[in-house]
Amino acid sequence: MVRQVIEPEVVQAQPEPWKCIGQEVSRLLDYQPGKFFWQETVRPKYVRRDQRLLPPVVAPATERVADHSLAAPGLLAQLLVGKYCDHLPFYRQEQIFWQRHQVFIARQQMVQWTAQSVRLLSGISDFLKREMQGSAYVQVDETPVRYQDPNLEGRCGQGYLWTALVPGRCVVYEWHTSRAARCLDSLLGEGFVGKVQCDGYSAYPAFAKEKSGVELLGCWAHARRNFFEAQEEAPRVAGWFLNQIGLLYRWEEGLRQGRAGPVRRQVQRTSHHRMVIERLHRALEKLRCRYLPKSLLGEAIGYALRHWPTPVGFLEHGEVEIDNNLVENAIRPTALGKKNWLFFGSEEAGQRSAVMYTLIENCRRHGVEPYAYLKDVLERLPTTTNQQVAQLTPLNWKKARQSSLQQAA
Repeated sequence: MVRQVIEPEVVQAQPEPWKCIGQEVSRLLDYQPGKFFWQETVRPKYVRRDQRLLPPVVAPATERVADHSLAAPGLLAQLLVGKYCDHLPFYRQEQIFWQRHQVFIARQQMVQWTAQSVRLLSGISDFLKREMQGSAYVQVDETPVRYQDPNLEGRCGQGYLWTALVPGRCVVYEWHTSRAARCLDSLLGEGFVGKVQCDGYSAYPAFAKEKSGVELLGCWAHARRNFFEAQEEAPRVAGWFLNQIGLLYRWEEGLRQGRAGPVRRQVQRTSHHRMVIERLHRALEKLRCRYLPKSLLGEAIGYALRHWPTPVGFLEHGEVEIDNNLVENAIRPTALGKKNWLFFGSEEAGQRSAVMYTLIENCRRHGVEPYAYLKDVLERLPTTTNQQVAQLTPLNWKKARQSSLQQAA
C-alpha cells in the first residue's frame, strides 16, 4: 500500500494553533506495470593470508535453467504465462517489451528460452500423465490445431491436441499429428484399465475394442445439443426431449450443490434418473421412423440411439459425471489461443504447448497463480532430483505453500 497524506494549506502555514481530531480516508486501486531489471550475482574470491600460493576460494555459481542464458526465472515465467495463459504470441510480446520498456528481445530468442524451460518442466507434466493413467475414470476429448509442416510446401498440416481429465485431480494435454485410435494408447497408456467418458467419435470404440478392461461412457450434453439444434424444425417434440434431459441436469445440479458423494449420487440416479432415461428411450424408439434420417430431429434421434448404451452408463457409477463438459472446458483456453497465434510453428512447438497447457490448466483448476508457480519451480528445477518432481505439481506446490504459511503463523 502507498500512503499519501495531504495537509490543509492553512495548517501547513501555521501548525501550532491546530489540533488533529480525525481524518478522512479514501482509497483508489492503482497499478504499476512490470519492469525489467538486471539481477546481479556477486561471488567474492578469497585466498588465505598465510598461504597465498593456494588456489582461490569462490562460492559455486547457482544453477540456471540453461547455461549461458541471460534470462532469469522471473522473465522466463512471464514469457510462458504471456504465451500460454494470456494468449499473447511472441511477436506481440516482443513489441510490448520494446515499445513500453525499450528492451528488445527477439521472438527467436523467446522460442529458444521456451524450449529450454519446457525441457525441465516436462518432468512435471510426465508425472501428471502417469497419475492420470493410474486413475480408474478419465474424461477424454480432442481439438484440431493447425501446424506448419515443411513437407506440405507452405501449407499447414492438421494436428490434434488430445486432453485427458480426472475430475478434481489433474488434466493432461498431449500433441499428435493424427486423430487415430493409437493416439489414445500414448495418452492413456496401452495397459489402461477403467472408465473413459467421451463423445461419439469412432476412435474411442476402436480403442476400447482391443482393451478388455476399458468401459466407454457417453455424454448427455452432446445428445442434448442435437435436440437443441432441431427446435426450429420440430419445436414440440424437440422441446419435450429437452425438458426431459433438463430434469436430469437439475437433479445433477442439486447433487453438486449438496456436495453429494458417489454413493448418494448413485442412489438418487437409480431412484430418479433411471425412470426418465427409460422414458426417453421408449420415445426415441417410437419416433425414429417418423422423421427422415437427414432431418435435424432425425439426426438427433439417430445419434442418441446409435450411442445409447454409453450415455446410460453413468447410472451405475456414482463417481462418473453426466457429461464430459469438464474436459471440454479444459480445451476452451486453447481455442482462445488459436484465435491469436493461429497455428503451431512446428510439430515440436505443439509438443511444447502440450506441456505448458498441462501446467497452466492444472494451476487454474487448483487456484494457483501461474506466474508465482512457474517462477518458483524454474528456480528449483535445476537442482531437483527425479524423486522430488512430484512435489512440484501445482496441487502439491499449493499444499506445501499453505503448510509453510500456517507454520510461519
